Amino acid sequence: MFSEYLETARLAADAAAEIISGYYGRALEIKTKPDRTPVTEADTAAEQAIRRIIGERYPDHGFYGEETGRSGSGDFLWLVDPLDGTKSFIRNYPFFSTQIALSFNNELVVGVSNAPWFGEQAWAARGLGAYLNGERISVSDCAELAQATLSSGNIASLAAGERWPGYGKLLCQVNRTRGYGDFYHYHLLASGRIDVVVESDVNILDIAALCVIVEEAGGRITDLDLEAIGLETTSVLASNGPLHDRVKEYL
Repeated sequence: MFSEYLETARLAADAAAEIISGYYGRALEIKTKPDRTPVTEADTAAEQAIRRIIGERYPDHGFYGEETGRSGSGDFLWLVDPLDGTKSFIRNYPFFSTQIALSFNNELVVGVSNAPWFGEQAWAARGLGAYLNGERISVSDCAELAQATLSSGNIASLAAGERWPGYGKLLCQVNRTRGYGDFYHYHLLASGRIDVVVESDVNILDIAALCVIVEEAGGRITDLDLEAIGLETTSVLASNGPLHDRVKEYL
């Protein structure tokens, strides 16, 4: 059912990549949004291209974009961050991506995470599996924290809260800790190269597509309270599945 929408999402992601590539490495005008995050011409131009492609094919679908906001209503809602990792983009290192997801009846059903500058494109749709650069992927079967690799990102709010001591204890239990961040640690998780991701300060547009990819790869993703991911989600606990509840004990 969702393969048609996945095709559209990948087409829109490729169109955004072509636009972003034209700006990458150039001197850009950088503006600061009310939330104190930067935005460039590349962000807005890429989102406009994505909105145009989706709007032409599905004019009755809703659209929720990082730069242009939310419009439309109905059972289908596209969630788009055209350039997730603008700070990396500005500083000329390729740790940024385009994130496009589709929600149907409040369930995330399609996800595309495109980072051609980093050499990776991941995608998934409900019932169709998850793929990285055209190859089917799945999470690891690691079942012991002592053998697990944990990656964390956006943890300032975690450091300021009551979970911080437990997080410190968790770090002492796992085999390896890293901070790959943004799209990349979810790609690593979904393809079985790491086992757990923890984030405490995110926006749904940053993670919507990645949720579909992780779950279709056999993983589990919730917020830090084990609640389902939704439009108001601000934290993430993602894992290969077997480790999920064990990690939650520390958080």
